Amino acid sequence: MRLTPTTVALGEYPAQLHPFLRGAALYDSSSSPNAKVLFIDKDGGYFLKIGRVADLDREYEMTRYFHSKGLAPGVVAYLFDIGHDYLLTEKAPGEDGVAAKYLAQPKKLAELLGERLALLHSLDPAGCPVPNHTERYLFRAEQNYRAGICDQRYFSDNWGYASADEAWRVVEKHGKRLKTDTLLHGDYCLPNIILNDWRFSAFVDLDGGGVGDRHIDLFWGAWTLAFNLKTDQYRSRFLDAYGRGSVDEEMLRVVAACEVFD
Repeated sequence: MRLTPTTVALGEYPAQLHPFLRGAALYDSSSSPNAKVLFIDKDGGYFLKIGRVADLDREYEMTRYFHSKGLAPGVVAYLFDIGHDYLLTEKAPGEDGVAAKYLAQPKKLAELLGERLALLHSLDPAGCPVPNHTERYLFRAEQNYRAGICDQRYFSDNWGYASADEAWRVVEKHGKRLKTDTLLHGDYCLPNIILNDWRFSAFVDLDGGGVGDRHIDLFWGAWTLAFNLKTDQYRSRFLDAYGRGSVDEEMLRVVAACEVFD
């Protein structure tokens, strides 16, 4: 996680946030153009995510749900202001999975990633605020395909495709095979997994979570290892640690096709 020292004008933020921001060392830890993230180095630490109106609603609900299961930091505040959402959460102890000490032991990291995901997927998803992630997932893929929106990085990465049309044919033929039976993180990547000296601490950035098909998280787990370690040689170790009996390689190709349009 990159932390860049920054400052803010208190008047630009809701008054409820002023006690947290005032007098604190502030760092910009944003990783996406869609939201600004501030790390507030005060007390035990907080993260403040700022997005467009209603953009953070799903993340708020999923973070609260995962926190109720002991899997995510606590939500301190969720606020609405003119044009913006503000989600303030506690900082989980530890560092994210791309910290140098974890990347330096790739075998151990791949195994931990697989074992931790198997534990997540073993949980009862009852009461999840997003009970049908698969429906939304497939709808978004079709909507973006029709609009000509695609991410060409997934043409060649992992289970890649030569073109958007080739990927869409796979979604159209096999997308209905995706199940809705497993509690998902939705963006199961190393920056979103907090470890405390190799012990699991928390999941963060849960806006893509819900009840869906396990192969979505499996795809992202394999992808993040290849991307962050600059090699795909740890995919098998990750899938073995998860449990090969629960992995359908063909469904990973289906998810890869969907991700072209997500």
